[in-house]
Amino acid sequence: MGVASLKEKAIVLDEQAIRRALTRIAHQIIEKNKGIEHCVLIGIRTRGIYLANRLAERIQQIEGKAIQIGEIDITMYRDDLSKKTNDGEPLVKGSNIDVNITDKTVVLVDDVLFTGRTVRAALDALVDIGRPSQIQLAVLVDRGHRELPIRADFVGKNVPTSQSEKISVTLTEIDDIDQVSILEK
Repeated sequence: MGVASLKEKAIVLDEQAIRRALTRIAHQIIEKNKGIEHCVLIGIRTRGIYLANRLAERIQQIEGKAIQIGEIDITMYRDDLSKKTNDGEPLVKGSNIDVNITDKTVVLVDDVLFTGRTVRAALDALVDIGRPSQIQLAVLVDRGHRELPIRADFVGKNVPTSQSEKISVTLTEIDDIDQVSILEK
């Protein structure tokens, strides 16, 4: 079911609400970890990277110091690997983690938590890179319908949805607008 065939049912977060949710998550990350000394933010491609950057900005404003940040591409770790290039190969964009994550608290950042399969793939990818002391999960939206026993530590908004609905997260960095919508047939 393509996004083009769906219509907007409701806007659940506008620009201000997204900003507030990310500020709240930043405070929760700092509070839970008693600071950011041993923390690293890792954004899951694609929108998780932009959310991680925004969280890093807020954490720096709050704590007065920078938190390390990286990005991870989970394409090769997905159990539903889709082939997207002309030659039938998976489209891999690569990870960019310049920090040693071993013995650190890694906060994975993504836009939407749905079945849990993206997070499972990210966990596999992280363990191939290093061995964090702890992995936490921050998501802008949790829409339910989990297929794996995964839950977020930090949630911007819980948005119960039906299976026929889709959550659309748009961010100014790539979509020219900050908004979270529910789409339906």
